[in-house]
Amino acid sequence: MAQLEPYVVDDCRGAVQLMSDGTVRRNSEPVFHVDVPEDDVAGAVEWMDVTYAAEHDLNVRLYRPRHLGAANEARLPVVAYFHGGAFCIGSGRWPNFHAWCLCLAVELPAVVLSFDYRLAPEHRLSAAQEDGATAMAWLRDNAAHNPWLADAADFTRVFVTGDSAGGNVAHHMAVRFGKSGLGPQIRLRGHVLLMPAMAGEARTRAELECRPDAFLTTEMSDKYTRLILPEGATKDYPVLNPAGPEAPGLEAVAMAPVLVVAAERDILRDRNTHYVRRMKEEWGKEVEFVDFAGEQHGFFVVDPWSERADELVRLVRKFVVEHMDSE
Repeated sequence: MAQLEPYVVDDCRGAVQLMSDGTVRRNSEPVFHVDVPEDDVAGAVEWMDVTYAAEHDLNVRLYRPRHLGAANEARLPVVAYFHGGAFCIGSGRWPNFHAWCLCLAVELPAVVLSFDYRLAPEHRLSAAQEDGATAMAWLRDNAAHNPWLADAADFTRVFVTGDSAGGNVAHHMAVRFGKSGLGPQIRLRGHVLLMPAMAGEARTRAELECRPDAFLTTEMSDKYTRLILPEGATKDYPVLNPAGPEAPGLEAVAMAPVLVVAAERDILRDRNTHYVRRMKEEWGKEVEFVDFAGEQHGFFVVDPWSERADELVRLVRKFVVEHMDSE
């Protein structure tokens, strides 16, 4: 019999395809195209790309406001950011994530570090979380030795954030490092989880009632899950379901305050709500929950220049200001 040509088994927004022979095809072009006005927000920020994990060819994009000068002695809080993309697609250099980081750098203001991480299905969970820990170690080791950062950043005021898959990574960084697990020179003041990616074996109401035209559908979520879970794992795998039945309790973990942002029309909303309940009521953590009415998953990176995205930036700014000096 003639050998069949490999065919597509799973396709993620045209950005990555799993083939029938087990190979993976990736499209180098970004899925989401966002204009970045050079004379507006981008003009107020300078950035540079640095390799933080050469063994995996992983980069971090560093941002800081341009208005900093030698005469300006006030140092800015640091925001470590992990992009979304269901652990399968995306990069901090994609224009939509780049635009979001520009907004954070200008409006908070802050020094923003946008970290890439290894993607599935080539690198299944928990590769992304391991890379998150490597990223935080790089932050620690470069706090005093990278002039570009040291001139502007206050590393005693570090916040870790991420959207979707990146929000999941941010949660695991909060658990792994607590408030001072990065050493005496680094202080984690808070974590911002924006529609963090979570799954589970039992369907939620939001998943069951998902509209077919949703930005993230239940069918798409199932597809991503097949591509990211390690062999033999179910959707209750604790890395992916950190508040699920197999997840360890967090009572003994000394975590910094957490802000969880959900979207009313997101299939992840019920899981995010359940996560907040367990964190607050069972594990005794300081958690703030905000639900954006009428919005879908990732609305702020789909259109980072929208009024609702501006509203979210103001919310993050408020959280950062309130917790910059928290104990």
